[in-house]
Amino acid sequence: MIETVATTPYDDQKPGTSGLRKKVPHFQQPNYAQNFIQSLFDVVERPADAVLVIGGDGRFFNREVIEIAIRMAAANGYGRVVVGQNGILSTPAASNVIRKRKASGGLVLSASHNPGGPDGDFGIKYNIANGGPAPEKVTEASYKRTREITEYKIVSEAAPDISVLGEHRLGQMVVEVIDPVADYAELMQTLFDFPAIKAMIAGGFAMRFDAMHAVTGPYAKTIFEGLLGAPEGTVVNGTPLPDFGGGHPDPNAVYAKDLIDHLMGADAPDFGAASDGDGDRNLIVGRGLVVSPSDSLAVLAANAHLAPGYAKGIAGIARSMPTSQAADRVAQKRGLGIYETPTGWKFFGNLLDAGKVTICGEESAGTGSDHVREKDGVWAVLLWLNVLAATKKSVKDILAEHWREFGRNFYQRHDYEEVDAAGANSLMDSLRHRLASMSGQRFGKLVVSEADDFSYKDPVDGSISTGQGVRIIFSGGSRIVFRLSGTGTKGATLRVYIEAYEGDPGKHSVAPEEALKELIATAEAVGEIRKWTGREAPDVIT
Repeated sequence: MIETVATTPYDDQKPGTSGLRKKVPHFQQPNYAQNFIQSLFDVVERPADAVLVIGGDGRFFNREVIEIAIRMAAANGYGRVVVGQNGILSTPAASNVIRKRKASGGLVLSASHNPGGPDGDFGIKYNIANGGPAPEKVTEASYKRTREITEYKIVSEAAPDISVLGEHRLGQMVVEVIDPVADYAELMQTLFDFPAIKAMIAGGFAMRFDAMHAVTGPYAKTIFEGLLGAPEGTVVNGTPLPDFGGGHPDPNAVYAKDLIDHLMGADAPDFGAASDGDGDRNLIVGRGLVVSPSDSLAVLAANAHLAPGYAKGIAGIARSMPTSQAADRVAQKRGLGIYETPTGWKFFGNLLDAGKVTICGEESAGTGSDHVREKDGVWAVLLWLNVLAATKKSVKDILAEHWREFGRNFYQRHDYEEVDAAGANSLMDSLRHRLASMSGQRFGKLVVSEADDFSYKDPVDGSISTGQGVRIIFSGGSRIVFRLSGTGTKGATLRVYIEAYEGDPGKHSVAPEEALKELIATAEAVGEIRKWTGREAPDVIT
């Protein structure tokens, strides 16, 4: 039986760069999740008896919200819901299922790399029929609806047991519970040379993959230890847990320190990697060195043709604005299109659908291609393994050769987490007020050539996005970018991106903090970071 339940709006359900994210107790308020889901159902495009995909990263409160969403889908006229067993679906796997099943869209329940547990973070994101995150016109429409909603629809019957594979019925709707890994593993085998990678591993190549007690554990065990024959134990922290084992599932130098330390040791394996809460980010580590996400994007774009799925070459490359310009140098030398977009994977969707680009990446450890419409951590690891197998070179040698050919873009991101939102906004406002007078200013040896507040006109649909971050560009191409992140749930996260190009191979081995020393000092002077945030140093440097 369909019930219509009266409700009152919440005023804080505006999605950020990747869905609606709040603390678990916030989502546990009466009808909070129901209001947001109903508002999405009210505004998204879907035919009668549409297919909806639902899954998440297994974090605390996932299963309860998935069961609510299934019951609401049945009440709102969906014909079929496809859900990962036990509610598990990595974000790229969900994108693949949406595309494969020709679904009208999907609900991805995750707060990505943010911590989980009863007091941790929770999130809901809607993906459209192409498998990618909802564009701004959808998120704006859903936000408008959340502010006026008065009721939601839900069936009174309980949702079927989503631990049992197969088809179940809920009213007039079919609930299909699927193996969360099978379709994804099948897709990966069409893209990469699994026999070559398997032979490399059988020949003694050693690797470690840290799933961080997050969603990629089952995927990594099936693919790396199963299909590719890596020894049992190659995948560590491979069981998804509601609180990620008390850890922070963000594959960076702070939270993946154990993996990095292991790769720096005397008995280090050849290759290390990690992924995040929902499986869309990646960390790549070679023996003795960490590969920056910006360099990883550039290396993968330059070498994608070595994998069967990209043997004909790539159409172009897209990167988010704060991501280093290393990928631009690959595009320029190879005669490829290069696109600079705002932060948020949704901005890559139109470029991918139009065939303008094949490889996309963000400095926040997200890389992907046109195989789905999300960034994909395991995909990035597999492409690295394919490149290693094809070249028979080490990660260190591949990176050194890449820098010799294209030059090195020294790069760091400085995160100031959970700073006072008013102070962070004042910092950005102060920068914006000074932009017009900044050109020509000298800071030590650095001279500002241009400064702007980044805006983007989509080359496919003509939509315009403004206020995407302050860029200060110096003569010679060095850059400092200031931006407030949209992925946190408390206060504000100020991100400062610092980049300098070096063409001289003799200087490529300099430590990034040394190569960027003057720019780091300039960032403090220009941004007045201490003044506005009260912080003496960043919380995380990546």
